Amino acid sequence: MARDRLTALPGWAAGMTDLHVHASPSLLPRHGTDPETVAAQRKLGFATVVLKSHEGSTAERAALAGPGVAGGIVLNSAVGGANPDAVEVSARLGGRVVWLPTVSSATHKRGAANPELSVHKGFELGLVDVVTDGRLRPEWFDVLDVVAEHDLLLASGHLSADETVVVFTEARRRGVRRLLVNHPKMAFLGWHADAAQELRRLDARLELGILPDLLGTASQASLTLVGEYPAELLVFGGDLGHAHHLTPTQAVPAWLADLERRAGADAARAIMTDNGQELLRK
Repeated sequence: MARDRLTALPGWAAGMTDLHVHASPSLLPRHGTDPETVAAQRKLGFATVVLKSHEGSTAERAALAGPGVAGGIVLNSAVGGANPDAVEVSARLGGRVVWLPTVSSATHKRGAANPELSVHKGFELGLVDVVTDGRLRPEWFDVLDVVAEHDLLLASGHLSADETVVVFTEARRRGVRRLLVNHPKMAFLGWHADAAQELRRLDARLELGILPDLLGTASQASLTLVGEYPAELLVFGGDLGHAHHLTPTQAVPAWLADLERRAGADAARAIMTDNGQELLRK
């Protein structure tokens, strides 16, 4: 982990929650190991950190990383895609999040040439289909039932906005209470107003993140969702950790200041603390 000088943080920036953190071991280059990454997050005021790995499960890693660290499982081909047993095991080991396919999703593969996905070049996993002809494939029903049974957080991964609406609609029907849209405004995911309206109707949370704001145009920044979406439905997932991008220490302070300018201190504090904690709370 790089040793960066910490720029001053806003006064309210304590007890924060980051729902989207990458660390090593990983097949992609990372700034630091789990312990190094968690320690750096702590210095920035994060009390709760969720470790995510495209390669599979972080439930076990989170259990070793100390209090306030949560994990889960990404349902890429490496764990069998629509694998309810993998979700069950992750939940019983303490995992709190189930991410739908990321690098295995059809949307990711179609958008692989997009600039925001360039750091994934050379890291490929098999295709995992989720939605076909506008309908959720039936092999995912059992996955959703396990998510509902354990009251886990279901996150969209790298599904498109339209695919996310399809999955989340069925998830709600099957009793899933916690829904999170990952980096919704990244260009390759096809965000649009109709999907935003449907996801709001489903009471899904939207992830504000630093990485999409570093990589996209001003109109694609997640911070544009502030003012467009109720603050109580916004949470923070930085999506940092890749060695080719800024470290959290370099990127977080300025991003928090921008959030405060747009949302005000009270809303910014809620987005960065209470809203995320509510999604994870058992």
